[in-house]
Amino acid sequence: MRMMFVGDSMTIGRAGDYTWRYRMWQHLGDGCEIVGPRTELYESSTAYADPAFPAEARRHLSAWGEGWQHMAPVIRETVAAHRVDLLLISLGLIDLGFYTDAEETARNARRFLTEAREANPHIRAVVLPVIPNTRAETDAPFAVEVAHFNDLLAKVVADLDAPRSPLLLASRPESYDIHSDTYDGTHPNESGERKLASAFAEALYQGWGVGGPAPSSPVGALAQT
Repeated sequence: MRMMFVGDSMTIGRAGDYTWRYRMWQHLGDGCEIVGPRTELYESSTAYADPAFPAEARRHLSAWGEGWQHMAPVIRETVAAHRVDLLLISLGLIDLGFYTDAEETARNARRFLTEAREANPHIRAVVLPVIPNTRAETDAPFAVEVAHFNDLLAKVVADLDAPRSPLLLASRPESYDIHSDTYDGTHPNESGERKLASAFAEALYQGWGVGGPAPSSPVGALAQT
């Protein structure tokens, strides 16, 4: 199975990060081939926390400051070029914070998934809702918008789910704490990376039997450094 990560700054990471992509690579092992047009961290850095992270496993479609509205126009060509079978998607905070409201962001998510299917009618996808962040904690109207978008995103996934191209909505990590799982209230630190990876790992395992169950404690593949 050819898998591609799609995300914003929380997925691409910055110099010195392991990234939750790395945690997923550790967890899945040889079970999936990681594909995508990019391999770098923010600002074209290649300074991953683990220099042994293989170049072929670093591939992704992620960018600092980009969201659903940026990825929707390029996803069809990217899926086609890299023959993607499975998408792991973490998008939405950037859209809501800088570009679009909940309704338009949901329309862009729907467009993204539709375009991906134009390239591969049998593609699968796991989508993560917008997770806790510092702005939602201090800006009540923004928190309402995030909650509204997450409700709309769940509807998009339910509406578009189909037997030949199934979609899953991952569960937001219940224990995710912006004060202990991020380095700035938004971007994940090592514990946050593990929790994000666990959310995807659990969805893959529970939904389709891909990989093994996500560790319930900070041991095992997702916790290794």
